[in-house]
Amino acid sequence: MAKRNRFVRVGLVLRLALGLAATIAAWSAPAAVAETITVTHWGGQFYGVPYAVAMAKGLFKKNGVDVTGILTAAGGGTAVRNTLAGGIPFGEVSLAAAVQAINSGQKLIIIGAGTQSVADQMWVVKKDSALTGIKDLVGKQIAYTSPGSVSNMLILMALKASGMTQQQVKLVPAGDLGANISAVSSGAVDAGFSDELLYAQNKELVKPLFMVRDVMDPRMMQTVMITSADYAKAHPDIITGLIAARREGLAYTLEHPDESADITARAYSNPNLDLFRAHIHQLIKLNYWSDGQLDYPSMNHMVEGLQITGQVKGDVDWPKYVDTSYLPPDLRSSQ
Repeated sequence: MAKRNRFVRVGLVLRLALGLAATIAAWSAPAAVAETITVTHWGGQFYGVPYAVAMAKGLFKKNGVDVTGILTAAGGGTAVRNTLAGGIPFGEVSLAAAVQAINSGQKLIIIGAGTQSVADQMWVVKKDSALTGIKDLVGKQIAYTSPGSVSNMLILMALKASGMTQQQVKLVPAGDLGANISAVSSGAVDAGFSDELLYAQNKELVKPLFMVRDVMDPRMMQTVMITSADYAKAHPDIITGLIAARREGLAYTLEHPDESADITARAYSNPNLDLFRAHIHQLIKLNYWSDGQLDYPSMNHMVEGLQITGQVKGDVDWPKYVDTSYLPPDLRSSQ
């Protein structure tokens, strides 16, 4: 009987020890919170590559946030609204939309950089077009996506950089990139907006007229990470975890571009693996993604576009819009 009691006591001690070890392990790792976030044009544009890789490689969970889904948005104010309505009010949205939302009184903060180049964007013409460059567009119809969009800014800035004026051409808002290709191929317009990936899928219909990077400085902060000021103060660990996971997802992409392209293609339900691989290799060469560090010259270049389209008057006082305290310490100073 005494021997049996000793076995019982040993068993209890072992169970207590195992339970304590499990508790310590749980304390030592951040508890993952299952939520959704927002990335503008998720499923279409390549802003979302670091997030797709971070989800697939478990980097969000590693950093204490279990991102189970990503909400998409057509861009602009829609992306900002989706961010605020998401499980976690965190999103990567256009810098233009973030500035306009903050100007309108929304309590948002810019907490990090997203994509920092427009070098992959272009205007295309029909395959048999006699047009050979931007100067040939005098008197022609030029499509872009929508008023106030990045494409609207870019065509005006490209014309200005080429010594031309808006009055010398007819600008036509045609809808998304696919609609631009359709408008060009049908002859409804003389030139339309595209990026390198969509062009690669439509080479039988169109050809490049000019690359944005060939007529103006392509360093322009397209997207930034935002959140609500109140949420960030209440949940700093979640915000820093999201930023860290995105950074690690980007680092993995740079080291493993083909695998990352395949991951993104699956996340986007797109079967064109070869095109995705080629495009990600090209974007890496163009230094398309930021690791999160804010680059104020490229942000001011975007503001120049906002000024040209009449969406912002004067300069932007960035300290009133930005909070870098959630970035890793080595990224908090501006470039």
